[in-house]
Amino acid sequence: MNTNWKQDPRLKGMNQQKLELLTTFAQEVESAPKEQLMSTILTLNLKANEKGIHFSDQETELLVSILSGGMSPAERKRMDTLRMISKNLSKRK
Repeated sequence: MNTNWKQDPRLKGMNQQKLELLTTFAQEVESAPKEQLMSTILTLNLKANEKGIHFSDQETELLVSILSGGMSPAERKRMDTLRMISKNLSKRK
């Protein structure tokens, strides 16, 4: 994954703890085998919740916009699917 996303000016107002978590998240997702991607994302989501870190819908949309900028249409579709699953899981709580 390209680390240029960290330079996006729209992130300047985001909490430093959230930015650090996103950096860790990006590194772990990048190194995870594709077949374990969902498990990795769910584990990272649990870690964020344990630390009391929650992203607003607006922050989530911003992050998806930034991170999907260099993705192929197939990768964007996969990301959208993961987001939909994540939203459905969070509604169950």
